[in-house]
Amino acid sequence: MYEAYWGLSAPPFQNVPDPKFFCPLPACQEILDKLLYVVQYGKGGALLTGEVGCGKSTLSRVFLLQLDEERFDIGLVINPAMPAEELLHEMAVQLGLSPVSSQRSALFRMLNDHFLENARAGKTTVLIIDEAHTIKDEAVFEDLRMLLNFQFNDRQLLTLVLLGPAELREVMNRHGSLAQRLPIRLNLSPLTEDETAAYVQFRLEKAGATRPIVTAEALRAIARETGGIPRKINNLCDLCLFEGWRKQAKAVDTALVKLALGSL
Repeated sequence: MYEAYWGLSAPPFQNVPDPKFFCPLPACQEILDKLLYVVQYGKGGALLTGEVGCGKSTLSRVFLLQLDEERFDIGLVINPAMPAEELLHEMAVQLGLSPVSSQRSALFRMLNDHFLENARAGKTTVLIIDEAHTIKDEAVFEDLRMLLNFQFNDRQLLTLVLLGPAELREVMNRHGSLAQRLPIRLNLSPLTEDETAAYVQFRLEKAGATRPIVTAEALRAIARETGGIPRKINNLCDLCLFEGWRKQAKAVDTALVKLALGSL
């Protein structure tokens, strides 16, 4: 509705993990580099945590796009809150397999054979589990540990990346054997005031903005009111653009930010 008014070609603040709108801030780029290091050097796995809404899912999608399909076989599980056998089945499906049995032993054998086949073909198997804090079946953690035990003498057959909020670290502390196999611990922090301003400007430019739309004072207010959480920034900025279109404003100022806050 408001895109044409602001001279935009698309809504810039949708809360979806669209890699196009990934803002390569230094802290985010560092995490991305370390995830690539984990995969390329066969470090077993990594744990990526951060406050809800900090952009973990978007970062993971950008990470996946940087993995060459000829070198990496990738599976992405976005809803792991299921019994252990069902989750093993889902992992197999996400890796392009067609399990004919739901028995745990058969699923392990299928996955192990697939990991070996990939390794012999020079490919690395990468499994990403988003929302890992929603795992309720304790047997899942033992299954993940066992999957990471599949290895050659000189390298791992699987790279596992778990994503979740800060509470996932506490969950992993209860599963020491698995935690030891995920040696890289990464945390995505809320944005600073300067990072928030860069984030907002970046997304506006990606959506086609050719002029300043948000005032410096409004950017500071947005950073303060959202605590630097990208999901909250998106919600507030989207409402600011909507209210600005409705009021026929020339720019998003602090008055519009205050108005938009009343709807959140």
